[in-house]
Amino acid sequence: MEKVKISKVVPNKNNPRIIKDQKFKKLVKSIKDFPEMLKLRPIVVNKDLVVLGGNMRLKACKEAGLKEVYILKADDLTEEQQQEFIVKDNVGFGEWDWDILANDWDANKLEEWGLDGFPFEDFTGVEEPEIEFSEYLDEKHNYVVLLFDSEVDWLSAQTHFNIKSVHSMRANGKPWSKGIGRVLNGAKYLKDIKDE
Repeated sequence: MEKVKISKVVPNKNNPRIIKDQKFKKLVKSIKDFPEMLKLRPIVVNKDLVVLGGNMRLKACKEAGLKEVYILKADDLTEEQQQEFIVKDNVGFGEWDWDILANDWDANKLEEWGLDGFPFEDFTGVEEPEIEFSEYLDEKHNYVVLLFDSEVDWLSAQTHFNIKSVHSMRANGKPWSKGIGRVLNGAKYLKDIKDE
């Protein structure tokens, strides 16, 4: 790892990942507020100093007025390995545990740090389920319960019925937990299959 003049680092024109508008402004602000982070996450470049990982960070560093950046040279990669690195560096593996974030972290700080998709005070980014979680079967609705004995059948059913992860909400409006929405609107489902 070394520190170089920012003008020597070449943005990668073929980088398929971009950050726009507010998200980009948050990235610039985070660099201004915590520039030490850049030493912990240097920009990865090839032998020609073309960015393989950190294209948007480089752009944000320029916007923040930095004159130097930390780089890490990956100069022994083939062209194919460089392309693979670019994609894998930008793929988000795993997912957030929203319950831990809601209970143990400061929502304002998370938003300030640029965490996307977290339901902040206005809970934007939380997909409301079409039908709320149901903890019991009440008498004013009719139900069909399907039982799947194997994981393969359950995964097929999730695809067929377009079953998605949804958040249940606390009384105060904060997300409680993320789970699979297992209650579907039967009339809507019948309409959809008739329309196919």
